[in-house]
Amino acid sequence: MTLTADPTATPTAAAILRRQRVRESAARTYARSFPIVPVRASGMTVEGADGRRYLDCLSGAGTLALGHNHPVVLAAIRRTLDSGAPLHLLDLATAEKDDFTTALLESLPAPFAKGARVHFCGPAGTDAVEAALKLMQTATGRRGALAFTGAYHGMTAGALAVTGNVAVKQPLPSGGEVTRLPYPYAYRCPFGVGGEAGERLAAVYTERLLDDPAGGVLPPAAMIVEVVQGEGGAVPAPDAWLREQRRITAERGIPLIVDEVQTGVGRTGAMWAVEHSGIVPDAMVLSKAIGGSLPLAVVVYREEYDSWQPGAHTGTFRGNTLAMAAGAATLRHVAADGLVARAEQVGHRLLTELTALKGRLPVIGDVRGRGLMLGVELVDPTGVADAVGSYPPDPALAVRVREACLARGLIVELGGRHDAVLRLLPPLTITDEQAGAVLERLGEANAAAGSGS
Repeated sequence: MTLTADPTATPTAAAILRRQRVRESAARTYARSFPIVPVRASGMTVEGADGRRYLDCLSGAGTLALGHNHPVVLAAIRRTLDSGAPLHLLDLATAEKDDFTTALLESLPAPFAKGARVHFCGPAGTDAVEAALKLMQTATGRRGALAFTGAYHGMTAGALAVTGNVAVKQPLPSGGEVTRLPYPYAYRCPFGVGGEAGERLAAVYTERLLDDPAGGVLPPAAMIVEVVQGEGGAVPAPDAWLREQRRITAERGIPLIVDEVQTGVGRTGAMWAVEHSGIVPDAMVLSKAIGGSLPLAVVVYREEYDSWQPGAHTGTFRGNTLAMAAGAATLRHVAADGLVARAEQVGHRLLTELTALKGRLPVIGDVRGRGLMLGVELVDPTGVADAVGSYPPDPALAVRVREACLARGLIVELGGRHDAVLRLLPPLTITDEQAGAVLERLGEANAAAGSGS
């Protein structure tokens, strides 16, 4: 074998992008949206190989709570490397793991953390979803699951089964028995009424369906829900509705799994999104930000569900020492530096000013979210409004706006139904100046793309 590459040579961005297109799979996603080659990054700023700088409102799909290369994270990684600690030990006990579980349990709501168990999974959130579903099937002896319209839980078989996106599910065989329930999405209310009336109907629907002897739903192993739907379009669950889901499941002995993969570690203006409603779930699925930018995923659950036998759910990469060190440092820094309150404060400002922008630009149909997890839904205002008064989504416009944002040095991604929602996930360390720049560039991009210029 002959290696021809010169490690001292600096390839051009165009050459790197060309080789990526040839060498990598057709499943590339972000690379298609953002044809740039990042070479340096710090905080919210990413620098491309061409020298251009971008404000990153994607943050690794919510992974980078502290932004890129935060000093606290880098110090934890360097300290671990310099210590000579083993970087990979399967599920053996280490000081780094012990410290991470301590930091994690201290950060969780006290009623949930008391007596909870932590299971380390494969490195991605979808692995933790698989583990949570499998755990509840083992504990209850049941098979099915309750999930919601608009949900996103991952791309492996079980996680995909409880995910709502039809396009990614259609080519594949069924991943299990799932009963789909309506998520209260006010702008496109599944009942055509919106507001609190829609929330109440969604809760009543869940209860009536489960209690209907001819409803066709066998007692499920679990219900899984996101407090704020991320890929579903930054749709927040109303607190009262979430409390009703907890009551309904508790009264019927159905374990409640809350997917906090994207909402956790201060993202929504609370350390964990369940804190807004005050519910105590039976299990929480955690990943993304808990690894401090490195791969890490866990399920935390009430100890009475710890019914696995040794080896019943395992995996090679469950002991990522560097991720545990970076994650523990991140959890503690977010709490100590007031970044949870900061996310709520800046998020409120962004939400207020984006709502004002909506009043000036008819192509913005809805602005919503919680903390620094926000969505701007783009619509065709010349189309026919539905029963709630909402206009048809405009995915083509959303693509143009994303491109216009990138041209102005702003990275935002799309999501939601029809990919017509601009999603904002800036790091919790965003400055006031950066928030102003995001608003300015987003407004310019929407105005330019909406006018066709």
